[in-house]
Amino acid sequence: MTDGPLARYREKVASGALHDDNAQRLAVEKLQLLHNRLEGYDPARPGRVGLARFGWGRERITASDIPGLYLFGGVGRGKSMLMDLFFEGAPVARKRRVHFHAFMQSVHSGIAAARANGSDDPIAPVGDEIAANAALLCFDEMQISDITDAMIVGRLFERLFAAGVIVVTTSNRPPDDLYKDGLNRQLFLPFIEQIKARLEVYHLESPHDHRQNRLQGQKTYLSPLGPAAKEVLDEAWETLAAGPGEVLELPRPGRVLRIAAFRNGVARDSFAALCSAALGPGDYLALAAAIRVLILDDIPLLSRAKNNEAKRFVTLIDALYEGKVRLIASAAAEPDDLYPEGAGAFEFQRTASRLSEMRSADWG
Repeated sequence: MTDGPLARYREKVASGALHDDNAQRLAVEKLQLLHNRLEGYDPARPGRVGLARFGWGRERITASDIPGLYLFGGVGRGKSMLMDLFFEGAPVARKRRVHFHAFMQSVHSGIAAARANGSDDPIAPVGDEIAANAALLCFDEMQISDITDAMIVGRLFERLFAAGVIVVTTSNRPPDDLYKDGLNRQLFLPFIEQIKARLEVYHLESPHDHRQNRLQGQKTYLSPLGPAAKEVLDEAWETLAAGPGEVLELPRPGRVLRIAAFRNGVARDSFAALCSAALGPGDYLALAAAIRVLILDDIPLLSRAKNNEAKRFVTLIDALYEGKVRLIASAAAEPDDLYPEGAGAFEFQRTASRLSEMRSADWG
């Protein structure tokens, strides 16, 4: 049997990379049990499903005997980190770890392609393709805020579960709060019942915000620009994201907003990508709602010549500020000196004040 998440967790605690946390340890034990049950599991091989090893002797088991896990709790409690420990060693050949936003975007693309091919039920081929490529699906930050997503997930996951797909997911909300106050929510409630029937629900109720601990001592505003500032931002990414990022795709009316890198609630992109492009308040609000930390590279000096970029930057900072999103940034100058002169310099003073406030260790 391959090493499971419990051994990895203990190694990290022993090395000092993690602090022992009772709530985390119980979550890891649940993930370890799932790891044991998945040994040899492959629903694509009829008659050759995994063999139970703990509690069932040599009895053959099916997907209905293997509950997944729904891990929810506040930000910084280590949900994504624990799921990564599980996923890395999960004894399943076909497995996929993906942020829930990115997953749903790929589902929408698949449905559009199936409709273009004349499918009467476009969700069916999309679900079948997902199941063919992954017997284990691990989602980071499951949340439903869009009515289109809400109307799709019930039938999609019903098909995935029927195909034997095992699901592990993290979320900031308990299942009963998904799509809370959403339009036509009564149509969404069967999906919640599916989740509670097929996944064990565990509240990671730790008193410790481990992400906040990792932010202690972290420089959050680096000036001037240059290799030293970039090195600090790179280190911040490694500490907070703890692994390679993936493109974050946020559906917007008629298009998709793409953020260069995202992992574990941490996003990273450049000033040019976010403020030189024609983005608006809705884009920045959608970004702030989807992330917990933004690492922003290369804020230049602002002036009348960069008036449009400056306005977008002001709107971005407002969205981050109101959403309590931590900002780690490199800039050409200190906040009060970023917009030294020009028509917008006076109005920029409020943004400079917010940038200074957001630098404090206990902000957000």
